[in-house]
Amino acid sequence: MNVSEGATQSAKVSLELSDGLRLQIESEGAAAYPNECCGMLFGRDVKDGSLTRRLVDRLVAGSNTFEAGEQYHRFSIDPLQQLKAERAAEKEGLVLLGYYHSHPDHPARPSEYDREHAWPFYSYVIVAISKGKPVDMTSWVLDDASRQFQSQAIQTF
Repeated sequence: MNVSEGATQSAKVSLELSDGLRLQIESEGAAAYPNECCGMLFGRDVKDGSLTRRLVDRLVAGSNTFEAGEQYHRFSIDPLQQLKAERAAEKEGLVLLGYYHSHPDHPARPSEYDREHAWPFYSYVIVAISKGKPVDMTSWVLDDASRQFQSQAIQTF
């Protein structure tokens, strides 16, 4: 499975995931196939000079609450589930850094639907699942001014 970097690299914030967390996202994507999996990224941002390292400490899988016939290309996380996850993470000193979801038989690039429903600041990790197997993973951040996604480097360790 590739961890890709897009052509329009966002140089200010890199996303750091352990191999275990990367494998968890891939596994959830494969298990949900042919539907989309989804979940939340929790951790902390660490300033390193002019750069920010976004360290993901924990994932919380989400239940895809989008209507059954649309889950193959859409996801929605139950707001109550998200609120509970955020409150639990806050007690540990962690914050919601973003979201992850899979693209079954589609590239790990944001769709127009993804862009229209995204918020600035958050990282959006997408894992491409081809015929039930993870093949690529990317991360994106929505630029507030242009309302376009910029790719975000993913560092694994």
